[in-house]
Amino acid sequence: MIQRIQTIYLILTFIVTGVLLFFVPLWTLNNGKAFYFMQDQIYTVVLGLSTMLTIVSIISYKKRQNQFVMGRLNIILNLILLGLFVYRSLNLSGETLQVSEKGIGMFLPIVAIVLLVLANKAIKKDEDLVKSVDRLR
Repeated sequence: MIQRIQTIYLILTFIVTGVLLFFVPLWTLNNGKAFYFMQDQIYTVVLGLSTMLTIVSIISYKKRQNQFVMGRLNIILNLILLGLFVYRSLNLSGETLQVSEKGIGMFLPIVAIVLLVLANKAIKKDEDLVKSVDRLR
């Protein structure tokens, strides 16, 4: 399981969506307080689903087709999350009372999407290899 490259990509995705966002703020408010994803229920739900889907995808390493589908669903969830972040930053941009400075946490879904695309590419490669070996028998 761990020797496959897609598992490494999925573990890195878990670290980005499940661990790193607890320590990296999404943005900083005008009063100097950092805004984390846990302070908004929608962000918490979407990130929780994404993290849970990544864990289930890591565990189901024997079912490559299901792993591939879960990777695609996870990409869609991260795109929705990124859209929510962009909407929030464009809607409340500038020196309003809500958002003063954007943080690096807003761009972590992009990193997760790239890692998930790489994992799906490796899963597809493994699936093609298994199908080609089955053809030879």
